[in-house]
Amino acid sequence: MIWSLVKIILFVGMIAALSFAVGYLIEAGGEVRVAIGTLEFSLTPLAGMIAVVIVLSAGWLVFRLLGLLVAIFRFFNGDETAISRYFNRNRERRGFEALADGLMALASGEGRLAVSKAAKAEKYLNRPELTLLISAQAAEMSGETARAQGYYKKLLGDDRTRFVGVQGLLKQKLIEGDTDTALKLAEKAFALRPKHEKTLDTLFSLQSTKADWSGARETLQAKLRAKTLPRDVHTRRDAVLALADARDKIEAGEMEAGRIAALQANRLSPDLTPAAVLAAEMQVLDNSPKAAAKLLVKAWTAQPHPDLAAAFADISPDETPQARLNRFQALLKLNPQNPENRMLAAELSIMAEDFSAARNSMGDLAETSPTTRSLTIMAAIERGEGSPDSVVRGWLIKALGASRGPQWICTSCKHIHAVWAPVCENCKSFDTLAWESPPPSAEATAKPTDMLPLIVGALEDHTQPKPPTASETEDFASTIVEAEIVSDKENATPEKRKPDFASQMAEISDDMDGILGDINTVPQTERS
Repeated sequence: MIWSLVKIILFVGMIAALSFAVGYLIEAGGEVRVAIGTLEFSLTPLAGMIAVVIVLSAGWLVFRLLGLLVAIFRFFNGDETAISRYFNRNRERRGFEALADGLMALASGEGRLAVSKAAKAEKYLNRPELTLLISAQAAEMSGETARAQGYYKKLLGDDRTRFVGVQGLLKQKLIEGDTDTALKLAEKAFALRPKHEKTLDTLFSLQSTKADWSGARETLQAKLRAKTLPRDVHTRRDAVLALADARDKIEAGEMEAGRIAALQANRLSPDLTPAAVLAAEMQVLDNSPKAAAKLLVKAWTAQPHPDLAAAFADISPDETPQARLNRFQALLKLNPQNPENRMLAAELSIMAEDFSAARNSMGDLAETSPTTRSLTIMAAIERGEGSPDSVVRGWLIKALGASRGPQWICTSCKHIHAVWAPVCENCKSFDTLAWESPPPSAEATAKPTDMLPLIVGALEDHTQPKPPTASETEDFASTIVEAEIVSDKENATPEKRKPDFASQMAEISDDMDGILGDINTVPQTERS
């Protein structure tokens, strides 16, 4: 409304100024002489101004006629749109100006202005492949999801813009969390542009999240063909996918197909611990223990892991502790200074009741790298050597508050997993789990280290026993039991223990209960 009023005022002002100028020229005296060769013209000032306007108009008209003649000439030379472009030149100029303004508004975050400019550009240009895209992105920016989807659906009608429309709808469905529809759209986008890197990444991520391992392997191969993935990364990821596929097939009862997939996964990535374990299990079932041992030794060379030791033990589950210790020398001679290697050697020696050898294998590991497992092993050694109960309990108390050691941790989000998985259960990243020690802040087990002074005091003084409150006993008891269970699980060796060693470990468990009993008899004054 205001702009219309301003335009009216400007128009009236221009008419008034023009009238004033004409009146001034009429009243002005004198004349204007124009000489052209031998001709001379005498004009009044008003006539002179009119002549100037006529000459300029004639020049402009001649220029336009020349442009038209050029367009006609191009038309007859095969340019079918030359004449239409000539007449639409001004409309195109205005349309592209509006389009440029829309792009600038989109870049500056002005969604509504971008939509308005895009509509104006469409009016002049009739180029929906340009204006609809700007309108869709502007609607997204403004939070108008339904409107944006409408624009993207219109883009599906043109072969030139169909891929962009599918990509836009795919993005919308991912934001909404509709992964089923997003997967179908990603497959459609892949069919349209099989070498588009972002589409390949999105499709692979959706397929791996949906456990579509066969489809993910095909997409991975397409990424390799498109040269968007290094070959070594492709090989590693293909091994992970083959392993996941093998697990599913075995779970479904397709043992032969699962065996083939497991062996393929191990062949692609021999240092992938879960693949080596599963491949070894398949070889054992196929009565090929030597082949299974060879796979595990190769994987152990790359990275010692308790699962590899467990699988190596399962090759001959009924052997004696000494025979097992001898057979495990194939592993123990590799990476002798690795903590996992040293703890395995100590556990095997404990099985054989050679506690001196177990202590030698541990060395200073419990001091330099104390974990629940290493400290519990030291408690078992002390028990086997007949050390006082206070010494055994000291190791067990340390074990309750120690780190759990290496675990399967997502390198992307640092989430801790109980078992290996191809996809992180927290951030859904693919092949990001690594066997490493978590930072102290990420430890999952509660550490009752605040109770250590109380425990020591309880062991030294029982003169005035007074049980704690029920809630205090229950809370701390649950912590002790949980830590004991975790310790038992992590320190369980793959070997079949002898009865004597089992009884020793039972005594250690009883010591845990004794520690808890001592805590329950601490005087109330000491607790406060």
